[in-house]
Amino acid sequence: MSTKAKAAHSEYSVTDERISHWENVYRSKTEDEVSWFQQTPEPSLTLIGLAGGTPDSGIIDIGAGAAHLVDALLGLGYMDVTVLDISQTALDQDRSRLGAASAKVDWICADVTSWQPMRSYDIWHDRAAFHFLTDPTDQAAYAAVLKAALKPGGGAIIGTFAPDGPEKCSGLPVVRHDADSIGKVLGADFALVDTRRHEHRTPWDSVQHFQFSTFRKRA
Repeated sequence: MSTKAKAAHSEYSVTDERISHWENVYRSKTEDEVSWFQQTPEPSLTLIGLAGGTPDSGIIDIGAGAAHLVDALLGLGYMDVTVLDISQTALDQDRSRLGAASAKVDWICADVTSWQPMRSYDIWHDRAAFHFLTDPTDQAAYAAVLKAALKPGGGAIIGTFAPDGPEKCSGLPVVRHDADSIGKVLGADFALVDTRRHEHRTPWDSVQHFQFSTFRKRA
């Protein structure tokens, strides 16, 4: 097999493995049987407001899974919401839960590291997707997609396990971050405007230490 063919095969295998893992998670567990479940999506809603979110803002939720942020945004009158996840099963669960309101949402099934945005957004929100990217190549690809998708002056909210948070989630290793480590991946085109810790309580009442950092894309 040629070097080019090997690279293509390797890329396919990584993507296929990711899809298989997350499809299995969402097919085998209910929404409140995963550690990241939240009935009320905080601090995400607060940070979206602080980032300048209004009902007219274009917002994309990256790696949303079956999370309830989209429900809350629609309930607050947001009219331009996009949900992206690698698992079609997770997106189908979201649509089923929302019912007729799901027609108001743009649904994208894709791996964020290889996704090609067809439009730009005012706010990029990611709670607990970025920290699953343990390969620097994937992290750089994520940063490139974020840069392409976000409008100048737009806000990027990225929540990950904090440096004292869990080392694994859903059976996968993660990279724990603080604002500095995320900023190094995003590069000079992004300026840090807010960082804060968050203690997430899982459905089985354990505590996970998160950090949320908001960056502004420079004009």
